[in-house]
Amino acid sequence: MGDVHRTPDPDGGHPGATPPSPTPPDGHAGDHADPAVVHRGGPQGGEGGRADRRRIDRDILALALPALGALVAEPLFVLVDSAVVGHLGTAQLAGLSVASTLLVTLVGLCVFLAYATTAAVARMVGAGRTREALQSGIDGMWLALGLGLVLAAVLALGAHWAVGAMGAGPDVAGYAATYLRWSVIGLPGMLVVLASTGVLRGLQDTRTPLWVASSGAVVNAVLSVALVYGAGLGIAGSAIGTAATQLGMGAVLTVVVVRGARRHHASLRPHHAGIWANAVAGAPLFVRTASLRLAILVTVAVATSLGATALAGYQVVNSLWGLAAFALDALAIAGQALVGHGLGAGDVGRVRAVLRRSLQWGVGAGVVIGVLFAVSGWWIAPLFTPDPEVRVAITAGLVVTGVLMPMAGWVFVLDGVLIGAGDGRFLAGAGMLTLVVYLPFALAVRAWAPDGAVGLAWLWGAFAGVFMLARALTTGLRARGDRWMVTGA
Repeated sequence: MGDVHRTPDPDGGHPGATPPSPTPPDGHAGDHADPAVVHRGGPQGGEGGRADRRRIDRDILALALPALGALVAEPLFVLVDSAVVGHLGTAQLAGLSVASTLLVTLVGLCVFLAYATTAAVARMVGAGRTREALQSGIDGMWLALGLGLVLAAVLALGAHWAVGAMGAGPDVAGYAATYLRWSVIGLPGMLVVLASTGVLRGLQDTRTPLWVASSGAVVNAVLSVALVYGAGLGIAGSAIGTAATQLGMGAVLTVVVVRGARRHHASLRPHHAGIWANAVAGAPLFVRTASLRLAILVTVAVATSLGATALAGYQVVNSLWGLAAFALDALAIAGQALVGHGLGAGDVGRVRAVLRRSLQWGVGAGVVIGVLFAVSGWWIAPLFTPDPEVRVAITAGLVVTGVLMPMAGWVFVLDGVLIGAGDGRFLAGAGMLTLVVYLPFALAVRAWAPDGAVGLAWLWGAFAGVFMLARALTTGLRARGDRWMVTGA
């Protein structure tokens, strides 16, 4: 951490004062430049313009790089569990696949707990209302805890039904249900992690979530091995280890946020109005996320219809696409925090400058990742399969996604910026519209595309091309206007 900047009580300032740099709950600011410095009209030409761009670049990277580390650390939970459980047997690994798919989907739908909290906290901090920002964050964490307890109870009671609905056979269903029942114990912790991470991102502290996520990944690996093999608990041991880690991560992040809330005299008690406000703010983002999940499910269904070669190739390409999305999402997270802060401070020029520079970073990163995908597919494919037909399919899919990756960078950053602006209602409507646009193209691929590599190339052209283009157009047109730039807290 850098120098200590104490944030004065929000009610103690004077009207018109430029708000100070937001202070993370531990009382230490990051090394990035003060994001509250007013830059009317954004970067211009000359030395001043270059200095502004460099300052914005530092702000973006100071938030994006730690956020990327935290995003990459989270999937390690699933990878570690897969490696540990895989040595127990094929049926156990298949059971883990079914259970983890259910859990990942559920947690993914609850990601609004992080997004909505980031936007609300960043906006209030930008307006100089740090105490109210932390109070809103605390209410969001109470919402996460309550939602996690309810969902955990529902999943525990309906575990057999849920795995049956996924089509698990009798030799797999028992293991899947066992893993699901034990792992849901950690679900409240995982949702609290989402909400508390949103609070910290809103305060422009992405380093604390990075350290917690990295430490959690290490602890999870140790516990999984110890409980599965040392204690002889089998697949249940893997679930218990993951659940315990998630609860521990939630507890650590809660302590960090609570310390900040006490420092700024924010109440720790749940406020029904605040919890309801968080739920209302998160509802549109839930719809937006549901539209994305439905598009992915449709894509998987189409890949399945194209035969085993296309489906195997899709799995590899989709995994690599997911890694690229993490990198681009880190820039989106930086955009969320900086734009929310700028709008809260009423600095429209700053917001426009951050938007423009974030898009340049997003498209640039998309170009770099896209080139790597397009030219390295033939060398990457053998790492995943010895089947020559699947290798061709993987290569074809990576060429298509590589060409279209710059557009994905544009989309992910714009999505993050609009979330940071609290434009959830628009994103919900746009998400459903883009899903409707995508469906005919996905169904056309299912009906007319050939099996194998060519069919997979068509499918990725539909998803990474048509679907992402529809998202690029809707969010791009929105960003060109100013209806989303509502200033103040």
